[in-house]
Amino acid sequence: MSDTEVLHIALQAMTMAAKLAAPVLLTALLVGFLISLFQSVTQIQEATLAFVPKVIAVGGALLLSGNWMLHQLMSFTTELMAKIPQLVGGG
Repeated sequence: MSDTEVLHIALQAMTMAAKLAAPVLLTALLVGFLISLFQSVTQIQEATLAFVPKVIAVGGALLLSGNWMLHQLMSFTTELMAKIPQLVGGG
């Protein structure tokens, strides 16, 4: 197994991690921004106002994108497991 193959697998793994985290992180970012904007306009500084909607939105994002995330992770793992003989054997 050469350095190039190791770097390619590492790049694929980091790309997969970013793809899997994107729906949750973008949802939290968007909801957090909207709540912060609302708080600054109305001058309401309540901690639960920022926390509860974000938790609900992230849960909804997981429900909506969970099936896709699981499918992506399973296909990546299956491809990686199929490459093991080639990577270990060098052929």
